[in-house]
Amino acid sequence: MQTLPDTQWEVVIGMEVHAQPRTRSKMFCGCGIAPLNAAPNTYVCEVCLGLPGVLPVPNKAAVEAVLKAALALNCEVPRHTKFDRKNYMYPDLPKGYQISQYDLPMSVNGWIEVGERKVRIRRVHLEEDTGKLLHAGDKLHKAWESYVDLNRAGVALMEIVSEPDIRSAEEAREYAMELQALLRTVGASDADMEKGQMRAEPNISIRRAGSEELGVKTELKNINSFRALQRAIAFEVERQKQVLESGGAVVQETRGWSEQEQRTFSQRTKEFAEDYRYFPEPDIPPLELDRAWIEAIRGALPELPSLRRARLAAKLPPRVAALIGGDRDLADLYESAVDNGAPDAATANWIVNEVAPTGKLISGEYLAELMKIVDSGSITRDQARETYMEAADSGLSPAEIVAGRGFRQSSDESELRILAEAVIDANPKAASDYRAGKKQAMQALMADLRKRAPSANPKIASELLLKLLG
Repeated sequence: MQTLPDTQWEVVIGMEVHAQPRTRSKMFCGCGIAPLNAAPNTYVCEVCLGLPGVLPVPNKAAVEAVLKAALALNCEVPRHTKFDRKNYMYPDLPKGYQISQYDLPMSVNGWIEVGERKVRIRRVHLEEDTGKLLHAGDKLHKAWESYVDLNRAGVALMEIVSEPDIRSAEEAREYAMELQALLRTVGASDADMEKGQMRAEPNISIRRAGSEELGVKTELKNINSFRALQRAIAFEVERQKQVLESGGAVVQETRGWSEQEQRTFSQRTKEFAEDYRYFPEPDIPPLELDRAWIEAIRGALPELPSLRRARLAAKLPPRVAALIGGDRDLADLYESAVDNGAPDAATANWIVNEVAPTGKLISGEYLAELMKIVDSGSITRDQARETYMEAADSGLSPAEIVAGRGFRQSSDESELRILAEAVIDANPKAASDYRAGKKQAMQALMADLRKRAPSANPKIASELLLKLLG
């Protein structure tokens, strides 16, 4: 799609983010949370199925998770809140309505900082999820069938609604990532987009630069990653620009995102609140939120990602501080290791390059022990990686693993010189290419050297190769 000049337009984005609270059971019944590979309709009960005569009972853990998120987002928590029925008919909604919140949500009027911008939070409220439709068919015979899996029906969801304060696709991605880090840090949600625990739905409009009037918005669905979120918004912005530039009008609608085709597509006309005929849920009394409980939750909140990043940035490079400070587990590991005597910079780099990609954690005491072994030069980087992974899997200490595996790093220059000479003799083309100015040929020589002697000190071996190559 051709990109039109941005100076004529201002992008206006509000975000609706649904996150699954960290609970063991669903929102209004005792059913467990189904894993992704669960057989359809195996995590259901009379309440999930909406059978006559059943009564919903709110999950206190879900309420507490929403309050954690709301307080971390600087929201006001009213004394009174209630649940409402959101009425619409769809096959994945067995009751014919969804229990949600409308005019008295659990929290309002918050904010979160995203880079230099303060994004206002309109509300954080609690509701239940719907089921899932599975479609199957034969195009040749035109025999189509749809199946309903109600494993997710009734799973608790917190909905975080921002004001239309976001001004670009990149900013929307940063907002969603910051929100994920905050939810994980306070323990409100695991917020894993790939597992369906967090879904971002942007509302996008554009207006002439300098105008205060909001344009017609579209809402995007089916977004399952931060990368897809940025791409979907960027496409939709350009689509709306071209519609308006050609004299057309943007239609208020819900649009899906096709990852395969990298485009948005129309799904249905956007509904309005009055279409859902909200009214108070008659089976659940209004909730009065105890002030002492609210303050206890507030007092137990950990250091938030933005504050931790700022503190770590005082001694680490900005990119490293941002990655570590935005993940509570990584930040806890780093600070525990440093407290146990590990060097700051080396430990931070190890966490960024070796720990974050694997997702495997060991104790700060063990990481400090490994960093000291690496710093002593007694094992190679590859051996250190193996040691770390084995420590994470087995629970053994790095010292025990190094001793048991017989790991060591050879730094004897006389031994390494003989090895380097053998590598040069065995790779005459690579040696000739390097002498001719093709510096990348050194990679082939070092790869052969590591293959012949995995325990060789790479720094000393590389220096010897350079000397021998002249």
